[in-house]
Amino acid sequence: MIRATPQTHGKQHASHPPNQDDPWATGRYYVRYTAHDTHHLHVVITNTQPDHAAKLGAMQKIIFPTLPDEEHFTEAKYRKHIELFPEGQFVALVEEKPGVWTPVGSSSTYRTHFDFAHYQHTYAEAIADGWLTNHQPDGEWLYGVDMAIHPSYRGLRIGRRLYDARRSLVRRLNLRGEIAGALMPHYELHRKDLTLAQYALRVWQGKLYDPTLTMQIRNGFRIRALLYDHIGDPRSDNTAALIVRENPEYQPAF
Repeated sequence: MIRATPQTHGKQHASHPPNQDDPWATGRYYVRYTAHDTHHLHVVITNTQPDHAAKLGAMQKIIFPTLPDEEHFTEAKYRKHIELFPEGQFVALVEEKPGVWTPVGSSSTYRTHFDFAHYQHTYAEAIADGWLTNHQPDGEWLYGVDMAIHPSYRGLRIGRRLYDARRSLVRRLNLRGEIAGALMPHYELHRKDLTLAQYALRVWQGKLYDPTLTMQIRNGFRIRALLYDHIGDPRSDNTAALIVRENPEYQPAF
């Protein structure tokens, strides 16, 4: 169930999520729904605020235990993302007890003019060592640099809602679409039998399941290429899939 309620004004805190009739009222995204789990948790998807940064930074090692420390986002880096591109940062809040909302997931993005003719790049290069200072305010593509959901709160469709937030942002800003480097954590289960390209193809065909790449394909992304030596993840031999979700409503400027 998704519902929206009237907006309240003033400074917003993690314990008091914003209320809005329109997901894009005042330039901030807001969706509230009740997860269909055993506890019927209330979940809010909204734009990340500075008082969410400490909690999100603390969750990075829990969510991405195989990544090296330098590829984890810290509280300071989350605050920088908000400073550079506030409308492109999203957080998932769960009401753990009445009136108390806790960050359990997030998505970080920036705008860029991506060169598909020279697509090979490293994750560290893409995210400017985590600070997102590569952000180009007039960039035609949204680069999705992070989709982080605490393991204890997976299965609540939080990832889907965060991807919905990205899609809405792309349409509102009239961007060409979204790009990202997708992890392939289950490749380690098939390394002896398949090359990375064969594995990615089978995941795309639905013959194999990957907890990250499969979710992104189900959310409308297509695989464009493989990014070798892209990220410090030994599960996929440090390789990611370059994925793209184009905006069918994009209107080129004349």
